[in-house]
Amino acid sequence: MRHLRTATSLVALSLVTVPLAACGGGGGGGGTSNDAFKQHLTDRGPITYVQGKVNDNATHAIIAQWNKLHPDEKVTLKEQTDEADQQHDDLVRNFDAKNADYDVVSVDLVWTAEFAAKGYLQPLTGDLAIDTDGLLDSAVKGAQYNGTQYAAPTTSDGGMLYYRKDLVKTPPTTWKELFDDCKIAKQAHIDCYAGQFNKYEGLTVNASEAINGAGGSIVDKDGKTPTVDSPEAAAGLQVLVDGFKNGDIPKSAITYTEEEGRSAFESGKLLFLRNWPYVYGLAASEASSKVKGKFDVAPLPGLDGVGASTLGGHNTAISAYSDNKATAIDFVKFLQSADIQKEYMEKGSLAPIRAEVYKDPALVKKYPYLPTLLTSIENAVARPITPYYQAVTKAIQDNAYAALKGSKTSKEAVKDMAAAIQAASSGQ
Repeated sequence: MRHLRTATSLVALSLVTVPLAACGGGGGGGGTSNDAFKQHLTDRGPITYVQGKVNDNATHAIIAQWNKLHPDEKVTLKEQTDEADQQHDDLVRNFDAKNADYDVVSVDLVWTAEFAAKGYLQPLTGDLAIDTDGLLDSAVKGAQYNGTQYAAPTTSDGGMLYYRKDLVKTPPTTWKELFDDCKIAKQAHIDCYAGQFNKYEGLTVNASEAINGAGGSIVDKDGKTPTVDSPEAAAGLQVLVDGFKNGDIPKSAITYTEEEGRSAFESGKLLFLRNWPYVYGLAASEASSKVKGKFDVAPLPGLDGVGASTLGGHNTAISAYSDNKATAIDFVKFLQSADIQKEYMEKGSLAPIRAEVYKDPALVKKYPYLPTLLTSIENAVARPITPYYQAVTKAIQDNAYAALKGSKTSKEAVKDMAAAIQAASSGQ
């Protein structure tokens, strides 16, 4: 997820709902035909790679490596904003316009089904198939729709708890332990805990983690039927509501996306922060960071023990309208290679999609957070995989935000959330 921050950063705007009734529009995905799928499969030449605003130290260097090796098939990077919803809408506009200049695109995990169903993405089958051996199973499945590989997993993601190890000796494993430690924050004259609570995709992530960590769930295993109207889900959401009420979560955090939280933590203003792996490298290396050498990471807490992260990550997809698909697939495979995956991790703190990287003894010694990150990803819970995801996530955001602001109780919020998800999943 991280170019959503986010992004991989994620957007601090309300979602613009896509006209979902047109699922399958533009041709191809989900069983309809799309002539664009059959075009330019063997053509080579310069391509454009589109992704959210780069806030890591890896992407530019990786593209430069490709360009040095392929002078006749250079990649031009097009950076979007750092706001996820704007990234999504920019891709939709250009796909709808059949813009051939958007050859390879970075697609958030949760957009893959929607874009595949609308015929935007070139199926990675036949000569364009990728080798999934050695890749994390959750990452591979997150790039599929209806059993077909429509994108290539490129980075995974799992949320972690960043904490000030100079102030907290043992990281909390439950919400109670975390909020009990808020007295340490008060003594240090800093805020206690923050995540991503603005009304955008980050709130879907954080609300889902609170709900899942309390034994609740958003939808059932088929990904369609809402199960969020439950006492467990309400209790999980209530943890965040109580945090805002009593000040353990600062009022300003209601505006936080990934970057605001990172800035607060790096400035030494937070004891605990829920965020993605990319923060680790920046907090440890940026000249402006006041917490270098003073922080560590742990798995996210839950109600009765270690919690459940929301599975994140980005897939790389080829536009159905690209004129140079042979070059595009080679670039996609290049991004998945072991050396490049290590570079994503070392320079960008981006979670690899190759299991071997997490088990490299030299890397674990150098980056001791890797086992924590792998634990987070292996225990992560995916968001609903549906072509109607934009409507589903809006249902989660709207109601969770209302509960945090106090205009609904947690019980009312999960009840309304379930009704809205049901309507969204029905294409209404």
